[in-house]
Amino acid sequence: MSDQFHYGGQAVIEGVMMRGRRHVSVAVRRPNGQVTVVTKRLSSVYTGKLRNIPLLRGVFVLAETLVLGIQTLFQSANYALGEEDKEEELSPVMLWGVLAASIGFAVLIFFLAPLFITRVIDPHLDSSLLSNIVEGVIRMGIFVLYLALINLIPDIRRVFAYHGAEHKTVNAYEAEVPLEPSSVSRYSTAHVRCGTSFLFAVLIISIVVFALLGQPDFWLRVLSRIVLIPVIAAIGYEFTRFSARYADNRILRVLFMPGLALQRLTTRQPTEDQLEVAISALKGVVEADRVQETV
Repeated sequence: MSDQFHYGGQAVIEGVMMRGRRHVSVAVRRPNGQVTVVTKRLSSVYTGKLRNIPLLRGVFVLAETLVLGIQTLFQSANYALGEEDKEEELSPVMLWGVLAASIGFAVLIFFLAPLFITRVIDPHLDSSLLSNIVEGVIRMGIFVLYLALINLIPDIRRVFAYHGAEHKTVNAYEAEVPLEPSSVSRYSTAHVRCGTSFLFAVLIISIVVFALLGQPDFWLRVLSRIVLIPVIAAIGYEFTRFSARYADNRILRVLFMPGLALQRLTTRQPTEDQLEVAISALKGVVEADRVQETV
């Protein structure tokens, strides 16, 4: 398609957020059934040249996604609860507090916990390579188990349905079909640029990176699982971009098929009402970008 910018977003509470070139749009279904769409201009922090520097852009985009994600989650919760007049934003202290807690939880559960579990069985492993592979398999198992467990929560399953609606809408937009529920519904709930595929890439790449380090003193291993996360995330982002660029290549598609399969745990088939919300979010941000370009 002529428009080379890749639109995308995330599911929020009773809605979808879509991120554009210069704007972000959040569409939420309110308790009275109406869809509220809020479109805002992005700060220059989110649209600067850092987004174009290989490897560095991966760390920058990850930080941006976390910040925007937390902000839009709280915003969508206000609208979903019928508090549409509540426009105050998160204070910087609260925002960074939630962000720090989220990152800390992820590091503890998905990076440090597998390392401590592996340490227990290290005496029975023959090499540092095998130790790192076992740690990686444990890390992957914890991740899949985590996704499976949160799928048991009804509210999370509903968010995952909006996630599916977001993917279907973006897939339809990139196929240049009319953005109507009847046509959008035919598309897949999987997408190669999904955050789930990115996280899967991070988990696989972490095995390679940590294996290259061998098996140094345990405290160095702990430190490496923390300080090397930005490096691994940067490589994972580049792989995700590469996958999206060559999504139609049958040979390369084999590399990211596991990530697409894993999305079955983070997406669900949306209802027509949920598709309408995702479509409203994408239309809002596309139109805002188009108006900006003509100014």
